[in-house]
Amino acid sequence: MEKIIVAVDGSESARAALDWALDHAAPDDTIVIAHAWKLPAVSGLEIPVSSLADFEVAAHQLVKEIVAEIDVGDDGPTIQTDVRSGHPGPMLIDCSEDADLLVVGSRGYGGFRGLLLGSVSTYVVHHAHCPVAVIPCPDADADED
Repeated sequence: MEKIIVAVDGSESARAALDWALDHAAPDDTIVIAHAWKLPAVSGLEIPVSSLADFEVAAHQLVKEIVAEIDVGDDGPTIQTDVRSGHPGPMLIDCSEDADLLVVGSRGYGGFRGLLLGSVSTYVVHHAHCPVAVIPCPDADADED
C-alpha cells in the first residue's frame, strides 16, 4: 500500500503524469491529486476578499473536474485530493513528507528544450522527501516538426 502524490494544474503534462500514476498504481494504493493555487502577481492593486474566494473555488472546481474524468473501477486505487493556497513547489515538498512517490509532469518541450525541466519539477526533484517521477508530455516532440 503506497501513497502517490500527483501534481496537477490542468496542463497536458500534468494529465500525462496523472495517467502514468494511474497506470502504475496498485489496487491498494492511494493517489492524492495535489493542486496549489495562488493569486497572480499584481503590483499596486488590492484584490477584494471576494476574489480570493473565487480563486479558491476555481481551484477546487478544476480538481473536481479532473477527478470526474478518472475511472479506476472497483479494483482501482483510492483517489484523494489536496488543494491548497500557495506556491506548488513548497506545497508538493510538504506533501512528499509522508508519501512513497511524487509524480509531476515535465514542461513538454521537445528537442534540446526537452532536456530542461520546469521550475516546479526542478524544485521537487531537489527537495522532495521521497522518490520523484517526472513524466514527459506525450507530444513533447511536436514542437520539432
